[in-house]
Amino acid sequence: MQQYPTGGAPYDSYAPAPAAASRPAAQRLPGSRIRRSERQSRIKRPAAPPPISPLPLGERPLVRLPRLFAGLALYGFSLALLVRAALGANPWSVLYEGLARHTALSFGAISAVLGVLVLLLWVPLRQRPTFGTLANIVVLACSSDLGLWLLPAEVGTAGRVGLLVAGVALNALAVAVYVGARCGPGPRDGLMTGLAARTGRSLRAVRTGIELTVLALGWLLGGGVGPGTVLYALAVGPLTQLALPWCAYRSTAERAPARAAATA
Repeated sequence: MQQYPTGGAPYDSYAPAPAAASRPAAQRLPGSRIRRSERQSRIKRPAAPPPISPLPLGERPLVRLPRLFAGLALYGFSLALLVRAALGANPWSVLYEGLARHTALSFGAISAVLGVLVLLLWVPLRQRPTFGTLANIVVLACSSDLGLWLLPAEVGTAGRVGLLVAGVALNALAVAVYVGARCGPGPRDGLMTGLAARTGRSLRAVRTGIELTVLALGWLLGGGVGPGTVLYALAVGPLTQLALPWCAYRSTAERAPARAAATA
């Protein structure tokens, strides 16, 4: 029987040990055969990706809707933290500022126009707006304004750094919570989840790629960039990827195989 070492490199890099028949008789021990189930348990396998595709709104709405609204409220408040930190806007805001320098449209109008254009990008990705997409627009506007009203406009350097770090971390957690509710992502996060599904790449890689692309376009157009912009672009993707497995809702049908495997 082939035996596999435990620990160390990923499971697909393990090489089988020499067969027992090729070893000297003196090295063979009676009863040393490892049962198949035990051998398989020693092989490290990658964790299954968390489910993120939208579910029908009737699937346990009393569980999922509070997650959706909580995640969106936290997301809007995280934007207020980043604005009050004044150490560089997030990449999408940098793009809005850059476009505002070259058009007669206001910051808010540019945000709306780009939101519609992003929704058009959903078409080839086979994404459709849902209740969560519409809630994204309303709740984000209210929670971000409330956060700006509650947070002080002037803080010291240490306070600004603290607001920046808290804003980035809270933003990533909020994305994981409301995307994990599976009521449908907002326009920009729908682009992220659609590209991840179509390309097979991780949310971390897709999110980071989108943020860096938007940041580069905004900077070329004259948008304001600071250390907070770079930190947000590089950190929000990995942090969202880390938090999503803990926040993703799994339907009854998706939980059944896991329970069966646990009791086997």
